[in-house]
Amino acid sequence: MRWEQGTPQAGAPVRVKVGFYYHYGIFVDENSVIQFGLPDGPSGPAADIHVLSTDVYTFLQGGTLEVGIPDKAERKKLRPAPQVIAAAQGRISQGGYDLLHNNCEHFMHECLFGQPDSPTISSLRTRLRQKLGKE
Repeated sequence: MRWEQGTPQAGAPVRVKVGFYYHYGIFVDENSVIQFGLPDGPSGPAADIHVLSTDVYTFLQGGTLEVGIPDKAERKKLRPAPQVIAAAQGRISQGGYDLLHNNCEHFMHECLFGQPDSPTISSLRTRLRQKLGKE
């Protein structure tokens, strides 16, 4: 998936850069971006982090909105926008946050494609294994 600044459509993946990482969500409209936790990151116990809906300005917290553009292979797996939104809305209030296994990027991918994934975490794991000589 590539990312660019732009105006999202309902059901689009969105992200905002927060320091050295990105925070991800699903755009519904100006009044609703569904996300796992808030962009300023976990400030308390993981048990307190849950899926919530905020307006786009709260999601951005002064950052710049980027819209995800799925590649050809991803477009084949991409759910229709109403299903993406329904999947995201169905998770509101759910917890279970885990930085490595169930974070905002996992949430976004699960809503879009039906399977949780975090290419960022996968890339970090691969680089760490290479550094440790495990691959």
